[in-house]
Amino acid sequence: MAEIIDFAEIQEARRKARAGIPQREHLERAVQVMRTNLAAVAAELADAPREEQAELLTRIERLAAMIRYGMRMLGDPVPSPQVGRRLG
Repeated sequence: MAEIIDFAEIQEARRKARAGIPQREHLERAVQVMRTNLAAVAAELADAPREEQAELLTRIERLAAMIRYGMRMLGDPVPSPQVGRRLG
């Protein structure tokens, strides 16, 4: 029996494989930039006046969510956030 080979499908798979490497590097860099921004906002929160804290906390939550999403896209293990978890 003969098998029909779809060369267009093979070429598309090769193109995606080649394109994946630079995309991964860009995504890793983006996650690192977001981590740096998260650290800066967290440091800013420590000394922020009360009226600015809500906005800074919102920025922290959004950055954390985007970092988690980027890590999932990279295939890294990402612990799920535990809302209401007791510290200590």
